Amino acid sequence: MAISKILLYYVFTPLADPDAIRLWQRDLCESLNLRGRILISKDGLNGTVGGELNAVKKYLRKTREYPAFKNLDIKWSEGTGLDDTGASADFPRLVVKVREEIVSFGAPGELEVDKNGVVGGGTKLQPAELHELVAERGDDVVFFDGRNAFEAEIGHFKNAVVPDVSNTREFVAELESGKYDHLKDKPVVTYCTGGIRCEVLSGLMKSRGFGEVYQLDGGIVRYGETFGDEGLWEGSLYVFDNRLSIDFTDSAAVVGECAVCGTPSKRMQNCADASCRVQMVLCNEHAAAAPLCEEHAAANGVVA
Repeated sequence: MAISKILLYYVFTPLADPDAIRLWQRDLCESLNLRGRILISKDGLNGTVGGELNAVKKYLRKTREYPAFKNLDIKWSEGTGLDDTGASADFPRLVVKVREEIVSFGAPGELEVDKNGVVGGGTKLQPAELHELVAERGDDVVFFDGRNAFEAEIGHFKNAVVPDVSNTREFVAELESGKYDHLKDKPVVTYCTGGIRCEVLSGLMKSRGFGEVYQLDGGIVRYGETFGDEGLWEGSLYVFDNRLSIDFTDSAAVVGECAVCGTPSKRMQNCADASCRVQMVLCNEHAAAAPLCEEHAAANGVVA
């Protein structure tokens, strides 16, 4: 029986010809019947691809043969299956693009990258080192969520600060708003899904006066692989594919609440308005009813 796998990966490294990399990556994925989303910039590569296990392994081996990509940071997860063509059922298509930023914080001029990665980012902590920091510094340690606010609704680190942002481009203004100035003298641990967003965010925080900034190396995914649900993480992990969320163990806590009735739930669903990108936590009953987000509900004279 064919096994479906998903590969999440990134690397920050200078690239002289991102468009040539785009053409190569697109052709490589198409030859292996892989789907997913790959972003390339002059500063590196960021992607999530899924497909049959041996095909994904071959993709990883071929990609790492390119010298600049030999140190890819990778994480594996289970796919939900393959469709009739043998392609991943977790992605509707293959998208390979060149962007100004591989993580769109809207601050490309602030990012400095060399062959060793991001220059001037936060101190990287492995999962066990994170626990050591918390044991040493206790409640002084601040967990700072580097994801969109809706992602944290179904899972987050205990007592984490969750900025009120709907996309990464809002982080710069959020940091400069003064809301978090009281944290500038505390040990702040940034975390995100796979680690890439915090590579940039931690540097943005340091350049704005946060004195002691860390980043969870490998993100929530690597932490979950290490400690499951026996550590400081609570709930499910939001993912940007058709799975929408994953759990590290069968005993994952349900921390989300249905936006309509407040019932505990980890199910994420888009607003029923086709033009809306808002995602909400919904219970099974209200997910079936396809409710609207607050904005579109108000516009249509109904209660979300």
